[in-house]
Amino acid sequence: MGISACVLLDFSRQNCNCGLGQSNRLYSDMLSTNQSMMGCRRTLIPQSFYLRPVEVVAPELLGKLLCRNGVVLRITEVEAYGGSEDSASHCRFGHTERNAPMWGMGGHCYVYLCYGIHQMLNIVAGFEGGGAAVLIRSCEVVEGLEKVLERRRAKPGMTTAILCNGPGKVAQALAIDKSFNNHPLFLPSGLELREGSRPASIERSGRIGIGYASESDKSALLRYITFPVQNPVSQPGMLVTPHSQF
Repeated sequence: MGISACVLLDFSRQNCNCGLGQSNRLYSDMLSTNQSMMGCRRTLIPQSFYLRPVEVVAPELLGKLLCRNGVVLRITEVEAYGGSEDSASHCRFGHTERNAPMWGMGGHCYVYLCYGIHQMLNIVAGFEGGGAAVLIRSCEVVEGLEKVLERRRAKPGMTTAILCNGPGKVAQALAIDKSFNNHPLFLPSGLELREGSRPASIERSGRIGIGYASESDKSALLRYITFPVQNPVSQPGMLVTPHSQF
């Protein structure tokens, strides 16, 4: 690495509000990543990418690469969630201990536990106080398949198409938990977002599992999927007309 681990660790402590436990994990991840020679060597996405409206950031995440310790996942499906005005968002009730990371600066992780079982990885978008984030719903395994199979406890005959076709599966494949809250994806610190290849076309639909939201928010086309749908997605039956640009 071009910067020493101790300098990078100190920089992370100053910029991501990490506690000592998280800083130790960052340091451990950096050593492990460096020793594995980092299979993912694409350009690291700068924080400025995330400091835009969530509905702009979300579709541009498709095709980007999530990298951690030799595992590389290409993002194939995402959902955008706005601030307190979005009745489908965790921020609809204002600031809480659970959703605190969503109110921070773009480019950091927001991880929460769903149904007490599944970890869900989100990427915060916009500036501090906006309360917006993008849920990573599905990914395609690019590197580190053996490690993903082990983490997913894959059964014989399980196809790669269903290894990461759901947000809980994505987090499991990357070994993500709530200790990654506020983790900076724009620093080379264990879990990173790097450049990939933008899909030829993008398809949209309403978001999944938001029956409690207002009718207008339920119908909002804020779920984005790579098209044609030959990559992993969670519910292909909900798709609508494809769009090549936003």
